Amino acid sequence: MNRFIAVFKKFPRTFWTANTMELFERWAWYGIFAVFALYLTHDKASGALGFSQTEKGIIMGTGTFLLYLLPVLTGALADRYGFKKILLISFITLITGYMLLTQVSSFTGVFLVYLLIAIGGSMFKPVIGATIAKTTDEETSSIGFGLFYMIVNIGAFIGPLVAAKMRALDWNYVFIVSSAIIALNTILLLLFFKEPSTEAKGERFITEIKTIGKNILFVIRDWRFALFLIIIAGFWSVYFQLFYSLPVFIDQWMDTSIAYRAIESISPSIASAIGTAEGTINPEVLTNIDAFYIILLQVLISGLVMRFKPLRTMTGGILIMTVGILFMFAFKNPLFLFFSILLFGIGEMSTSPKVSEYIGRIAPKGKVALYMGCSYLPLAIGNLVAGFLSGTLFEHLADKSTLLQSYLDQHKDLLDGHEISISSTSDFNLIAEKMSLTPDQLTHLLWREEQPWKIGVLFAGIGVLAFIALLLYDRFVTIKKTDQA
Repeated sequence: MNRFIAVFKKFPRTFWTANTMELFERWAWYGIFAVFALYLTHDKASGALGFSQTEKGIIMGTGTFLLYLLPVLTGALADRYGFKKILLISFITLITGYMLLTQVSSFTGVFLVYLLIAIGGSMFKPVIGATIAKTTDEETSSIGFGLFYMIVNIGAFIGPLVAAKMRALDWNYVFIVSSAIIALNTILLLLFFKEPSTEAKGERFITEIKTIGKNILFVIRDWRFALFLIIIAGFWSVYFQLFYSLPVFIDQWMDTSIAYRAIESISPSIASAIGTAEGTINPEVLTNIDAFYIILLQVLISGLVMRFKPLRTMTGGILIMTVGILFMFAFKNPLFLFFSILLFGIGEMSTSPKVSEYIGRIAPKGKVALYMGCSYLPLAIGNLVAGFLSGTLFEHLADKSTLLQSYLDQHKDLLDGHEISISSTSDFNLIAEKMSLTPDQLTHLLWREEQPWKIGVLFAGIGVLAFIALLLYDRFVTIKKTDQA
């Protein structure tokens, strides 16, 4: 214990400032990201935008793709011009982007603003990680990065809970709160952040960019590593359905009052704190169970899998996550989410940290930093694929309005042969009334007849492909010395 306290005392002020800024930035980001799919697709009568699932997928997939792709460039900018300057530009960009979300409502406007937010986030991400690295040493880095990862998940847990309360008042409050939190980060930056020591850069910036390009080409030519990155991109494309598809699926198909009453029977105060005035639980709160499990179990899971080789652990983790994603979409009863998200989270906690560990092991001598920097590429590709899966494919296989339209087209006699277009919840309720059904009864009918749960089979199928691919990769592709590492 004394050694643990001694390590804590060695962390400089900038380390704690960086962690606090990470907490606030993750709070702001996940406060929006957890509800963004709902904001984009809810009908306009609720104050949302009423976009299609395809439009949602394009916006979220492309923007978040850039968020994880650009750190290769923005990290170089920070090395040249200083961490503090790039962080200041990042915060100004994020504040502007979050506030602009309260002003735009067209597809083009929202798309461009989301790209702006992604650019701001891409400047923050590499700089804050590098700050943690530069403010720790061989003795303090293990505890330092452990604290950092814990802070990330605490911020990711708080954000959606606050956003759920804010959007009950007005959707714009979600964006205003996130903007205000980043403003706090700006104050912390100006008052308490001290520039970490950086190496002087002799070459021109354009020369650095060319060097980065050459380094990426060097990595891609390592076909074994490139193949590994593609397989892991499959894992991330499934993982991000937690944010892209599951909130919409819960909102459209599940009666969350069931979960509210179950929690209320155990603790009325908890039910009241996380629930709505109508006695339901918002989708972003239910998906946030994943972050809660990570905070609770990450250390335990990491301890359990530390004895296993990274590839074996990742393979098992992907399989467990695949079962979890299948169960998430298999049932209308939201109580199953507590178990399915647990499985999903165990798979995530087993796989994600091991990716970095494995990359560190297989990187050629002197190229570790380069290879670690490319660990963002699967996240970028995974988001791009996730956007497509949760957009066009979700719209055709699981979107409630689309499936109702399809059902009515096949049963024109139900509405006396009249053509009707479904675009909002009020339309859905009106059609239920015309069919002499309650909205819940019509939802159940569509669940039985149109089978929206098949979208979960699709996501799980991609998970199975990633599992098999990594299994074969472990068996036939890995270099012998790597396999024994």
